[in-house]
Amino acid sequence: MPSKKALVRRPSPRLAEGLVTHIERERVDADLAVEQWEAYVTALRAHGWDTIEVDPADDCPDSVFVEDTVVMYRNVALIARPGAESRRAETAGVEEAVAGLGCSVNWIWEPGTLEGGDVLKIGDTVYVGRGGRTNAAGVQQLRAAFEPLGARVVAVPVTKVLHLKSAVTALPDGTVIGHIPKMDTPSLFARFLPVPEEAGAHVVLLGGDKLLMAASAPKTAELFSDLGYEPVVVDISEFEKLEGCVTCLSVRLRELYT
Repeated sequence: MPSKKALVRRPSPRLAEGLVTHIERERVDADLAVEQWEAYVTALRAHGWDTIEVDPADDCPDSVFVEDTVVMYRNVALIARPGAESRRAETAGVEEAVAGLGCSVNWIWEPGTLEGGDVLKIGDTVYVGRGGRTNAAGVQQLRAAFEPLGARVVAVPVTKVLHLKSAVTALPDGTVIGHIPKMDTPSLFARFLPVPEEAGAHVVLLGGDKLLMAASAPKTAELFSDLGYEPVVVDISEFEKLEGCVTCLSVRLRELYT
């Protein structure tokens, strides 16, 4: 059976110092953030996900955004090389975690930079955002790692948001969803559904028709309900202040076989 494992990482006490790039800095309530993170992890577990807590990286303010540190394709873990130099210390603990799960481990090497938030997988198509945190060499190295395994890698320009998945994710049937004002090239996606709120562009597929999404997108949740999906809503307001979303807070490993 395919796996349902998810890597998560507890927020750093220095979370409020996290990077912001495309938005104005707001005060972050670190205690509330921990409560929201725990509720997020509980939601994953409640829907059958085995959560694996990566060792904390307390000196790395952005380390809770564990998705940026690794990209999974089948059982291969490609350890990222973050475009933000201050985040590069985050990868060691994640590398240890995925190796412990039996993954085949590869790496992005200098001069390449790549962050997992720039990678959207839909079946065997791997969209990778080329923007502020992921450079051309990173895209090339991802292509070299995954195309021999059967992936089709499609590069997508990203200029209006932090990462590709800040702008788009996908529904279980493969339809890409996004908030058009935050997208560079909606026409790249053959099956595309615009959503009315920026936060509505981000969903985590929990299994079946269940979609984990942010409480800050109620109109989009209603849209998804009308389409026959079941939104599972979590409040991640403190992480949204740091350009985070529901995808950033976990790495879902669906193709590990035991």
